[in-house]
Amino acid sequence: MPKKLLTHDELAEKFKKIKLLALDVDGVLTDDSIFFGPNGFEMKKFNISDGFFIALALRSGLQIAAISGRVSEATTSRMKDLGVKYVLQEMKDKRKQILPLLEKLGIDHKQVAFVGNELLDIGLAKKVGLSIAVADATEELKTEVDYITTAKGGNGAVREIIKAYFKGNGLDPASYLI
Repeated sequence: MPKKLLTHDELAEKFKKIKLLALDVDGVLTDDSIFFGPNGFEMKKFNISDGFFIALALRSGLQIAAISGRVSEATTSRMKDLGVKYVLQEMKDKRKQILPLLEKLGIDHKQVAFVGNELLDIGLAKKVGLSIAVADATEELKTEVDYITTAKGGNGAVREIIKAYFKGNGLDPASYLI
């Protein structure tokens, strides 16, 4: 039986206890597409509004990590551009992958919100304090999470989630513009 999903207001309230927002990359920060060129050159399409809200959230003090099972120079480049310091790549078990970062930040799983879209994300989704799936996530993940976005991955889902973080913490995103 699926979990009872949080309302948007309940999601915002949950963000009061969150210290780290961990984001899967392919299918969450992107629309799950990869473009390959000659010699393995790779390109991904990232949503500008998602990136804008990531930058605002970082300025507000929220820690953000990109966590992916595969290595991608496109991911590394985009996260650097946004100022995301924690880019965890190339480990299929995301539960193990995130542990050194939690130790470094001095936080536990209960203070982590994780956003995923695929079977690979279920293990970490079950472990964190706030689990979220994007609208077009696999059904198996959707039955395990606390919240499902209205937006699809790579199409404003991350912005939707970060807006809930701002609302829950009584913060105005516009106050973090440069």
